[in-house]
Amino acid sequence: MLPIEEWPSYAFRRRALRARGRRWHQSHEKVCAEVLARLRAEGPLTATQLGGAKKGGEWWDWSDTKIAVEWLLDTGEVICARRTGWRRVYDLPERVVPAGLLATDLPDSECVIRLAGAAARALGIVTRPDLIDYQRLGQFGVRALSTAAAASDVALAAGLVPVTIGSGGTAVAAWADPDALGEAAAGGPAGRHRVTLLSPFDSLIWDRKRTLRMFGFEHRLEAYVPQAKRVHGYFTMPLLARGRLLGRVDPARSGRTLVARQLSLDTPAAAEPMARALRAAASWVGCDDVQLGRVDPPQLAPRLAAALS
Repeated sequence: MLPIEEWPSYAFRRRALRARGRRWHQSHEKVCAEVLARLRAEGPLTATQLGGAKKGGEWWDWSDTKIAVEWLLDTGEVICARRTGWRRVYDLPERVVPAGLLATDLPDSECVIRLAGAAARALGIVTRPDLIDYQRLGQFGVRALSTAAAASDVALAAGLVPVTIGSGGTAVAAWADPDALGEAAAGGPAGRHRVTLLSPFDSLIWDRKRTLRMFGFEHRLEAYVPQAKRVHGYFTMPLLARGRLLGRVDPARSGRTLVARQLSLDTPAAAEPMARALRAAASWVGCDDVQLGRVDPPQLAPRLAAALS
């Protein structure tokens, strides 16, 4: 999900894919034309309504219809207007994107500058790898960020402030959002710290190297790791509290009970925030009770149980 205002900024991506001619699969012009004709005539449709998403078999065994509509999505001839459950509902951009945004045609250089500014506003301080990764620019061969000097030009054009970050005696060139620097000078952002569990895919932590650098917190999604080799669990959700990552939990649901199958706390003071976060997470999924599984370190289990009750 992206702010609709960023539609013009992704023009470089749509052009890059169009020039490449394919993304995952080879699409067929005839099927693409049929998909567009149906959307024009019938309005928003899912892949199933268009004719079926799969041929049968593995996940990526897409039907020709699914291949076509995803290609049209990549190139901007179709847009995902909303979702019904996991399913995308496809429509024509002119029905979804405001006319002023739809008519704005930015050159690639301006797209990258705008997206660099958006990344810095989201992250506060960015290195060159951050600028590339946050908007997934690397996979589209963005030359504007290919060298440190080029990245510096983009960052300055986006209105960012050069800074130096580092640890262990190593200094790294970076750029800061001016508003973030102002907040830091004023003592930090007031009233913005939340206590919550983060999805493993949350943009705060999806860059594992940056998460380790910023928070000293090593996070890994273990859903694709064999069960016997998992350290923290299948779908580990880090605990965000007071601007820090203080623990993690692998949750599941049993009826109306949220089960914390495996939970770890980095400090005794994290017990109360974890209890609050678990109660909130239970409410997200319609549960009215929380059950603790394995707690690490085990001596914190009574404190956590008391906070939950």
